[in-house]
Amino acid sequence: MANVVYLLLRRMRLPLIVLISVYAISVVGLTLIPGVDDHGNPWRMDFFHAIYFVSFLGSTIGFGEIPYPFTEAQRMWTTFIIYAAVVSWLYAIGTILTLIQDQGFRTVLAFSSFARKIRRLQEPFYLICGYGDASSLLVHEFSQRNIRCVIVEKRREKILGLEVEDLPDFVPGLCGDATDSDTLLAAGLKHPQCQGVIGLTGNDRTNLTVAITAKLLAPHLPVVCQSESKDAAANMASFGTDHIVDPFEIFASRFAMMFHSPSMFLVYEWITAIHNAPLPDFKRPPSGTWILCGYGRFGKAVRDYLAEEGVRTRLIEADIGSTAAPEDTIEGRGTEANTLLQADIENVSGIIAGTDNDTNNLSILITARDLNPELFTVGRQNQQKHDAIFKAAHVDLIMQPGTITAQYILGLILAPLLDDFLRLARLQDEEWANVLVSRVAGIVAEVALETWDLEISPFKAPAVFDYLIRGEEVSLKDICTDPRDREKTLPCVPLLIKGETEETLLPDLEQTLNNGDRLLLCGKPEAARQMDQIVHDLQALYYTRSGIDRPSGTIWRWITSS
Repeated sequence: MANVVYLLLRRMRLPLIVLISVYAISVVGLTLIPGVDDHGNPWRMDFFHAIYFVSFLGSTIGFGEIPYPFTEAQRMWTTFIIYAAVVSWLYAIGTILTLIQDQGFRTVLAFSSFARKIRRLQEPFYLICGYGDASSLLVHEFSQRNIRCVIVEKRREKILGLEVEDLPDFVPGLCGDATDSDTLLAAGLKHPQCQGVIGLTGNDRTNLTVAITAKLLAPHLPVVCQSESKDAAANMASFGTDHIVDPFEIFASRFAMMFHSPSMFLVYEWITAIHNAPLPDFKRPPSGTWILCGYGRFGKAVRDYLAEEGVRTRLIEADIGSTAAPEDTIEGRGTEANTLLQADIENVSGIIAGTDNDTNNLSILITARDLNPELFTVGRQNQQKHDAIFKAAHVDLIMQPGTITAQYILGLILAPLLDDFLRLARLQDEEWANVLVSRVAGIVAEVALETWDLEISPFKAPAVFDYLIRGEEVSLKDICTDPRDREKTLPCVPLLIKGETEETLLPDLEQTLNNGDRLLLCGKPEAARQMDQIVHDLQALYYTRSGIDRPSGTIWRWITSS
């Protein structure tokens, strides 16, 4: 606010001097010019009447001559006052209008207004730096779950786009540089309600600066940053960044999993899908030789993971020198039929279009399918605005960096145990994955499930904790039972119980719970709400354990007992 006042006074300095000078000269002139009272005696206007007269004359062109009719000299001086005041006011108003339209002043004013809004926030929020595809998805997911967030974005058009987004709650956004510590502080970096910092600017250097600033100014906050290179990721890790997201590595590892455990890949997709997203179908990519178009960061990650699965790839790259592609790489973009024929497109099992250009990727896939209609196609979609054309192309598997990044970060926030579950699940065989698929398929609908964490503690599950400290057992089944009908089980699947000494995948419903246990579950949204009621309400938990619907109030218990 001090900057706004300073800038306003600085720009209005000369207009204010002109106005004050005109008013001062006008008042002095009126007190010096003699007049005549109603008896014909000489009379001079005092300062009070002069200031009063000039005040209403300068803004309203007068209410009359006071307190007595003016002489010719006074009327001549009044004429001067009229024109001088009008000109000075026009000059001052014009300066104000110019100042309001000045981009620098509007930026300072917006910054000050934004900082005040953030200081007044009383709900927990996340600070998101950058507003691209991943951030947009994340903001929508947060809004669906009543999680507040604050956006800092350097591009003005992105902030304007945020302002017109159809979101359930208002999301404050600032057009500013996330590498500036003052900007992050104004956005709430040291606010007591700030829950974490998320760097999704699309630039590794900027994300690194955000991570360093956050860790130095607010070391207690968790920091999540996206990185698209191993060097940047290593640099972020050295400064204590809590989670580093590389969408290329995430997709490559999951895609490679499809070759030895397609059921596990399906589980990954189901439990990490964004809100109300349609669920993917079961797919098994064919083994054999694949063509990989593009050997950048994405292509290198995919090639490395496929090599671990024993899948051979033939590379097509337009710039072999700058990407350090292997010697047997075919030079070209892959959009031309002759390049694909040179890679023996007619005798391969699948093709991966992994360049950083969506138009080229679609052209590669369409041309390849014309040459070999039986191909399994994988396409990299760099921009979310191309959803419609990628769906129309009927690509078997689409890789969207923004969606993958948003899914991963959402999992870290809503279900921190999800990372542990996925790590342990990768070690299981296909038979185990099929059992999990069958359990999830029993409750799954046409849209994605919710995944949530539950900790057995006095604050997160007070009803369960109360039973346990009294020495009574509470089983997993007790909190997975419908609190309205004990004969029904909630539509959810327990995925993991993490205790102090052991981790149990797909625990049995008869397993007993202990203080400090952390549970990971997936299911329908209503199951999460009903389970939250059970672990907080002693009466609901008593019913699910015993089958007796005991009255909760003293009067009702007395009535039923009598």
